[in-house]
Amino acid sequence: MFIEVVKSKLHKVTVTEANLQYVGSITIDEALLEAANMIENEKVQIVNVNNGERFETYIIKGERNSGIICLNGPAARKCAVGDIIIIISYAMMDFEEAKKHKPVLVFPETATNKLI
Repeated sequence: MFIEVVKSKLHKVTVTEANLQYVGSITIDEALLEAANMIENEKVQIVNVNNGERFETYIIKGERNSGIICLNGPAARKCAVGDIIIIISYAMMDFEEAKKHKPVLVFPETATNKLI
C-alpha cells in the first residue's frame, strides 16, 4: 500500500509579487527551494494564512537569494502581495517507508523570505 505524506514545507513566507498575466505557477527563490528539497516543476499546495485559500500549482525557480515568492496566472487571484503562505510538497511512498520518513521543514524569516 502507498500513501501520500508531506515531503517538505516552506512555512510562512510572504508573497512578494502577483503576476496575473503569466501562464501560471509559483516562482520561488532558488535558495529556498534547495533548503526545502523542492525542485522546479514540482507540484505544490499553497495555503494562504490570510484568507484560508488552498490550491495547487507547480514551481518555477526564482533568482537565488532574491526572496521572491510570486504567484503567477490565475493563482495571483488567490493571494495578495504581503499575504503569508505555506508551501507544501507531498510524496507517495510505501506505508512502512512512510513510518520512518521525516519531512524537510523550513522556517524562513517571514518578513524577508531569507533563510535564518
